[in-house]
Amino acid sequence: MPPSTIPTNTSNPGNHAQALALAARTHSIPVHIVMPTISTPSKIAGTRSYGATVIFSGSTSEEREAVVHSVIARTGATLIPPYDHPNIILGQGTLALEFQRQVNDLVAREPEVGLHVLMKQGREELDAVITPCGGGGMLSGVATALEGTGIRVFGAEPEFEGADDARRGLAAGERITSVKTLTIADGLRTPVGAIPWTIISDGSKVRGMYSVTEEQIKEAMRLVLERMKVVVEPSSVVGLATILYNEEFRRLVEREAGEEGWNIGVVFSGGNTTVEAIGKLFAATPEKKTRRASGLWEGKGKSG
Repeated sequence: MPPSTIPTNTSNPGNHAQALALAARTHSIPVHIVMPTISTPSKIAGTRSYGATVIFSGSTSEEREAVVHSVIARTGATLIPPYDHPNIILGQGTLALEFQRQVNDLVAREPEVGLHVLMKQGREELDAVITPCGGGGMLSGVATALEGTGIRVFGAEPEFEGADDARRGLAAGERITSVKTLTIADGLRTPVGAIPWTIISDGSKVRGMYSVTEEQIKEAMRLVLERMKVVVEPSSVVGLATILYNEEFRRLVEREAGEEGWNIGVVFSGGNTTVEAIGKLFAATPEKKTRRASGLWEGKGKSG
């Protein structure tokens, strides 16, 4: 059977593109990866390192889909979408099963790390899971995998320039099909796909969508880098930023969890970044440099 070419209209040109490129190389299948021109250099280099041919497109989903269709017409390729397909959703949902098992094993060994020391027999250690949401494949997969377990599932998005399309779509009662945003969470710049939307819009499967600002994403990323010593990209930490800074979400937890609280699983969805990108993201602005030079910092008065 001759090899076929696989283009992908990828919303996260780090995780999906590199995984697809590696799978194609493993099976000796030529692969074309369609990536936005504004993709970070590390994601492009990582994808090419697995032997993929990278083809560039505009930044919107409509522009990427147009390029994908042209590749299919030219090569007779088979499309492997990043999120809008049942098999992709189910595959991404396996992370929830791994997460669930790892948490249960961890708390069995070290009960003090969990809140439910006097756990009822059969009770899940995880009370909730929150994942980033771009095209929605991972969120809908997690929600599908955890359906019926009693574990609540939430989604998190950046709000910059309307990147929180799932949250806004739920409020409006219909899926938003077009998003154009330059949020620093570049893996989440795409609208939710049609198939993931059928799951995300079901309140019995996804309890709610929440959004955070660019500064909140940066602060969450700083915490992970400095305190956890884990390299992550901005898209990874929108769930953590929601837990830390979204007051609506925090009120919900306080209201429903009571004094005992919740064990919340936070999905970090990628580490596709470089030292240069991190440095640029956290570079001091001229205003901050001036305040630092004058002995002032972040509006908190003179430093001691």
